[in-house]
Amino acid sequence: MFELTSHDTDGAYTPFRHVRGAGRHGRLTHVHPYQTDFFAVVEGPLGVKRGREKLVLGPGEAAMIDPGTAHKFWNADDERLHFRAEVRPALQFESLIETMFALAADGKTNSKGMPGPLRLAVIANHHFDVVRLPVIPHPLQKLALLGGAMLGKAVDYRLTYTRLPGPLAVA
Repeated sequence: MFELTSHDTDGAYTPFRHVRGAGRHGRLTHVHPYQTDFFAVVEGPLGVKRGREKLVLGPGEAAMIDPGTAHKFWNADDERLHFRAEVRPALQFESLIETMFALAADGKTNSKGMPGPLRLAVIANHHFDVVRLPVIPHPLQKLALLGGAMLGKAVDYRLTYTRLPGPLAVA
């Protein structure tokens, strides 16, 4: 849940809260090429991999991820996790998060929360300044995304996704 929007901060940052239920689950390793991530734990244990360093943060503890640093985060235990985060500068981070959560809410992602390859190519290409893969050289990623995005747009996948009206889809 966004605490403020990039509009509220003139694009300087986007603060948000994230709550995960019990169970060990997390995100894929990724890089924000131009943004700093900041995580502060409110409740439960947050696992963070920052480069080669692995951390488990508890309530009151925090971690910062510098731009260009490969990282991922996860619920490090079988209890509820609640943390605050901030991304600086905001860029198109909100758009990416809103798109990914709307796709998941409408049942348009796999068990890891990822859409199909063509839809992902359209979204990732549009948000390339926000998130990238850490291992594949960025020029090669961009080249692959351009081709996939062209095909994805041809089948009417959009740069962003807004949740469909009506009740939440059940996957």
